Amino acid sequence: MIGALLAVSVNNAGLSQEVSSETLLPQMWSYAECVDYAKAHNITLRQTVLTKESGLCDLEAAKAQWFPTLNFSTSQGFTNYPRPADGLKSNAYSGQYGFNAGWTLYDGGKRENSIRRSELQNEVNGLAVETIHNNLETEILVTYLQILYARDAIAIAKQTSEVSKAQKERAEQLVKAGKMSRVDYVQLESQYLNDEYNVVAAEGAYNSRKLELKKMLELGIEIDMSLPELTFDESEVLQPLPAKADVYAKAISWLPELKSLGIEGDISELDEKIAKSGYAPTISLNGSVSTSNGSGTGYSFGNQLLNGLNEHIGVTLSVPIFDNKTNKTNVAKAKIDKLNTSLKLQSKLNDVAQNVETYYIEAGNAQAKYVSGKKQLQSAELTDELTNEQFKLGLVNTLDLLSSHNSLLSARQELLQAKYMAILNIKMLDFYQNKGITL
Repeated sequence: MIGALLAVSVNNAGLSQEVSSETLLPQMWSYAECVDYAKAHNITLRQTVLTKESGLCDLEAAKAQWFPTLNFSTSQGFTNYPRPADGLKSNAYSGQYGFNAGWTLYDGGKRENSIRRSELQNEVNGLAVETIHNNLETEILVTYLQILYARDAIAIAKQTSEVSKAQKERAEQLVKAGKMSRVDYVQLESQYLNDEYNVVAAEGAYNSRKLELKKMLELGIEIDMSLPELTFDESEVLQPLPAKADVYAKAISWLPELKSLGIEGDISELDEKIAKSGYAPTISLNGSVSTSNGSGTGYSFGNQLLNGLNEHIGVTLSVPIFDNKTNKTNVAKAKIDKLNTSLKLQSKLNDVAQNVETYYIEAGNAQAKYVSGKKQLQSAELTDELTNEQFKLGLVNTLDLLSSHNSLLSARQELLQAKYMAILNIKMLDFYQNKGITL
């Protein structure tokens, strides 16, 4: 079955789009329309877009670390004296009020590196969106071709069933004429029933593939979809294949997941610098304006605030001496992450090379199988035609007829499979060359 062999810009408005009615959807779903719809409605893609938006917030927060801080604080207190001194009250009320400001002058370069890290992370998030775009295109391509294959397989199954029906009816006449045994007739009837079942099975496979496509497009159960008629001529199936090395060189120059891993390498270097900044001293400027009031002073509330008003400014130097190995651990982990990112990049390059070579080999095999399959189909058709004529004259037995029938069915299925396998792998080679996928 081909099913086993084929298993190889969203905007903010799009995030809230919902399908309001079936009239908004295409009557015939072309491949391009499926891809566009998936890009606007796929949940995974929309979640990735939200992650990208969240990254922009992180960048703003990183830039804001350069700004000074300012806060207002107040505290109110009540004190009870069980044995107050002479002339003092047993209860006292006090309040403090102040504006406090702080500004970090130097932190070992942590802020600069954090901002740059956030910028690079936003690039990675953007590339993640592109990667999901590409994944949707290729996944929909596989399922779309599976649907087309299943639909053509239904036509072959129906055609085969019609021939079986005609053979069964002819066998009935031969049985009545005494030229065929009842046993031979039952064999042909069984073949007919089996071919009828094959039609049902082919229709079930077709509906299952459509269900997979609907799931990718986030379409509800009430939505039915039809695909336009598509034909692939022989020139498309047997077109010359590009050189493997050229496909690989082109692929590694544009694939967003490779670019993303390269940027992640830069991020890991910044993480190491950020971790090392923990060893550096921190210099900060701080200042405050405060006042206070209390009960039992003999002054009014306003006078107390004026009399207690004070201003303060100072510079704080903080030098890390012992931090329970926090900085050492952070630096070590950053270095490990850097090495891990390098290994991930190398692994991905190997995957791309393997994928390109696999598609190239599969495309060549499918093309060769298609050429051979055409000849086998021609031979099977001639043999079946001759066998049927001989059967009508009672010159061949049932076993020969069934063998010819099954050989023709197998030849048709293998040719159909070779055609779609060739198209799939050729389209995947186009994808890796950044040519885009069109059907």
